[in-house]
Amino acid sequence: MEKSDAFKKIIVKKGDITKENADAIVNAANPTLLGGGGVDGAIHRAAGPGLLEECRKLGGCRHGEARITKGYNLPAKHVIHTPGPIYKDGKHGEADILRSSYYNSMKLAKDNGLQSIVFPAISTGVYGYPKKEGAEIAIKTVVDFMINENYLIEVIFIQFDNENLEIYNKLLEGMKNELH
Repeated sequence: MEKSDAFKKIIVKKGDITKENADAIVNAANPTLLGGGGVDGAIHRAAGPGLLEECRKLGGCRHGEARITKGYNLPAKHVIHTPGPIYKDGKHGEADILRSSYYNSMKLAKDNGLQSIVFPAISTGVYGYPKKEGAEIAIKTVVDFMINENYLIEVIFIQFDNENLEIYNKLLEGMKNELH
């Protein structure tokens, strides 16, 4: 498989992750998996009480790991929960943890035979990860996973704000141009 094949499966768009009709949406969760602010709270509110009930049974999740649940009242069939790193200064393994969040989410998608996955910009909100660095890690990790695992899946990077939308679009275009 070529890198260009993987890039053809990636879409960047602005929108509301809770309205995405996909096999899975990814929740930038906190380690308790019991809901919180930002995208985590929005997903829990939209999914309804069944999601919280299932998450309680999972016993939490460490930063960089991932867990899968049903989607309940969401259009998505599943929710993949991954707590990304809390950014301190970039010298405490934050990049490795963020890579693990994306990698382990993709692994769950593959292990469950999913054909589409929607990612938010993990850790770039209240967890403070620099947006451009976070986007680079997100795109590279997803592309590398598809190539190394020979697993093409539709990947949507959904952005809540114009700043992230622009960052992701520029990076994706730049990476595609490097192939030619």
